[in-house]
Amino acid sequence: MRPRLNRVPEITAVFWIIKILATTVGETVADYLSYSLNLGLAATSYIMGALLLVALGNQFRLRRYVPSSYWLVVVLISIVGTLITDRLVDEFGVSLVTTTVVFSIGLAAVFSVWYAN
Repeated sequence: MRPRLNRVPEITAVFWIIKILATTVGETVADYLSYSLNLGLAATSYIMGALLLVALGNQFRLRRYVPSSYWLVVVLISIVGTLITDRLVDEFGVSLVTTTVVFSIGLAAVFSVWYAN
């Protein structure tokens, strides 16, 4: 059996406070880039998606918890998630109820697979 690597912080009240703040930052940054800087939802989605892929690649490469890398991924996931939802709702007419249900099912599936391993 190989040892598990710890690449995440300890789950405490501080973790959840930072996570909530990161979610707020994600929403704000997505809107700022898309609307205030007039990049548009599509361009902002591609740019932030590419940055997320680079950050995820770095995070998976690491052998230990590195706060700056971990929290960068969390913020970028928040930004990209906001952009995906905005595009589905604004450009494709998918209701927020539908996106919530579909993403909730997806999240439950990911947690189920994670728990099983």
